[in-house]
Amino acid sequence: MAFEPPQRLVRALGESAPDGDDWVERLPETAEQAVALRELTVERVQVPGGRSSLVVLVRRPDGTPAVLKLAPARARPESERAALAHWDGRGAVQLLEPFVTEGVLLLERLHPDVSVRSLPEAKALLEAAGALRRLWVEPPGDHVFETVAERTGRQASVMRGASAEVAGLVSAALDARESLLAAPPEERLLHGTFRQSKVLSGVRSPWLAVGPDPVVGECAFDLARLVRDRVEDLIASPSGAATTRRRIKRLAESLEVDQERLRGWTLFRAVESGVRALRVGRPKDAELLLEFAGWL
Repeated sequence: MAFEPPQRLVRALGESAPDGDDWVERLPETAEQAVALRELTVERVQVPGGRSSLVVLVRRPDGTPAVLKLAPARARPESERAALAHWDGRGAVQLLEPFVTEGVLLLERLHPDVSVRSLPEAKALLEAAGALRRLWVEPPGDHVFETVAERTGRQASVMRGASAEVAGLVSAALDARESLLAAPPEERLLHGTFRQSKVLSGVRSPWLAVGPDPVVGECAFDLARLVRDRVEDLIASPSGAATTRRRIKRLAESLEVDQERLRGWTLFRAVESGVRALRVGRPKDAELLLEFAGWL
């Protein structure tokens, strides 16, 4: 079978590495080798798939369905592997193989086309929040995960070079970050890129998280990305700003997170995403994100 990367993946990798590398060119051969090594039977490539990895639906030699995931080094697949191993299936997809192949993960098969995003909004938020809570555990004592301070520090450096038209929002986001990092309330292993589409229907559990970009820090940072889920619907609604404030309050109370800290991280992460969208030529996404950030 030809392992052609979906166009969504090609475009996204082009945005994250505009000067390019040869990972995409080598991907068909890498996938073939990974399949042969594990004696897998390929069903299909998941389309449209993700923005940072190739996902292939496969069966193991005994017929068990599984997922083969291949990701470039800049997507930090070894960090994902370490987090999944630490969670060991509690709230997240199960890692299926103990041995390490760089950039390749063999995972439990969930229902790839059924995420909590398919549920009505209120129900989706409730289920997603419940899945997220199970992931917030103590990190391993010898962990090498990136911290929230480190990740947002890299992002803040890039944000400072944003255009003058967004300078006010960038300044507010950077001030919020500095204040939040001064006294974090806890240190937990976090999913890092959590949203409704990252929670899929499973067999052994109704909903399980996938695709972490793990980071260690406070829980409010992880929850912040969930606040802006379905941002296009929020922006289109005349009550979008009020709905956002209610969502922050409801999520903070249900997961016992400080409401003001959640608002601050939601602001930082929305502005960071908006500035990044501007930088890579996605002005419509940037407009939505920055308008949302303005409500905070």
